[in-house]
Amino acid sequence: MTNIKPKLIAVVGPTASGKTELSLRLAEALDGEILSCDSMQIYRGMDIGTAKPSMEERRGVPHHLIDIVSPDEAFSCADYKRLAEAAIRDVLSRGKTPIFCGGTGLYLDAVLTVGDFSPTIPEGLREELQREDPDKLWEELLSVDPEAAATMHKNNIKRVIRALEIYRGTGKTKTEWDRLSKRSESPYDTLIIGLDYQDRGTLYARIDRRVDLMLAGGLAEEAKALALDRGSTAGQAIGYKELYLWLDGLISREEAVELLKKNTRHYAKRQLTWFRRNPDTLWFFLDEGDREKIFEDIVNIAKKHLKIAP
Repeated sequence: MTNIKPKLIAVVGPTASGKTELSLRLAEALDGEILSCDSMQIYRGMDIGTAKPSMEERRGVPHHLIDIVSPDEAFSCADYKRLAEAAIRDVLSRGKTPIFCGGTGLYLDAVLTVGDFSPTIPEGLREELQREDPDKLWEELLSVDPEAAATMHKNNIKRVIRALEIYRGTGKTKTEWDRLSKRSESPYDTLIIGLDYQDRGTLYARIDRRVDLMLAGGLAEEAKALALDRGSTAGQAIGYKELYLWLDGLISREEAVELLKKNTRHYAKRQLTWFRRNPDTLWFFLDEGDREKIFEDIVNIAKKHLKIAP
């Protein structure tokens, strides 16, 4: 007897591409609930800088995996995988459709694969790495696992150490572990929808506008009030780390805003590189036609996936 896999939907793409709006349309049309797939929306209080949808913007659609930890708490990909799998079971148990929405490809991949995301690491290795020169650690990662290095910033020392911890502790790079996990068949039947723009200038203009709206909405005040640890994962989030350079008197406000926009554009490029590796993603370019018609077409495709009559 063949096991029937649970059906999921995922909306992916670069920041400011329209994922939130589409996910809400899908949730309303398919009796779905949204599971955030964003490595920064997990943190409580980081609302404006992570583009967290407000309660009003959520339009009554239940959202999961948002505001689940404090910015000073440790949180890993394995933690996300565990909580996301529990959320999927909860949503399905009530006859609803789980709809992932977000731009953190690593988190989504962790859920859609069945690989081991917690290799056994020798005790004390992390502490040993933490005592080493961060620049030398970065050089080592570039040498042994350049693909993993391309997905992170050298100043994100926690991620650098984690990647080297895996390599030194298991003899396999993080990239090798990820590839091994992808050889296993996914436990879910997932329709992955990708949103993008053929014209890069259009996407970058949307990013710049989003940054301007965040600043007008109080992003600088939010960053100041949160007073995040500058070296923490949360403190290194785009939107906060740039403003802390200004708030700490290291650069001007104008320089911080331009740096924020530039870093967001670079992040969007990295997101697209990650998501385009998956040949199963169905891409839609929102500057190639009427946006409403494209969203309507996507809803109909999702209904077919779920075997719902149009």
